[in-house]
Amino acid sequence: MATDPGFLTFARDLFAPLGPISTKRMFGGTGLYIGDAMFAALLGDTIYMKAEGPLVAAYQAAGSEPFSYGTKTGRRVIPGLTSLPDSALDDPDEALDWARKSLADAETAAARKRARRR
Repeated sequence: MATDPGFLTFARDLFAPLGPISTKRMFGGTGLYIGDAMFAALLGDTIYMKAEGPLVAAYQAAGSEPFSYGTKTGRRVIPGLTSLPDSALDDPDEALDWARKSLADAETAAARKRARRR
């Protein structure tokens, strides 16, 4: 399923203060990137944020849920993508705070990936 154009516009506008955002299609959704770092993904009608380590716990404490999908044998959970807290959808400053944290995690992951390629 492709990302709804209106939802993509909403997310791009929400995160615009971070800098130039590029997008890439990914398993039925859209990844949001700053440079080569994917910091968020739009899947269905949910914004999922990149998170690793302690940031995952911070998102969970704010009521976020990890991305998951059904398989033939049950559900598969992807802990590195967690939903943007509902309160942040109505508060652009809060959304940007979370996005900056996710972008930092994404940039660290992208740097590790680049280092492995060398």
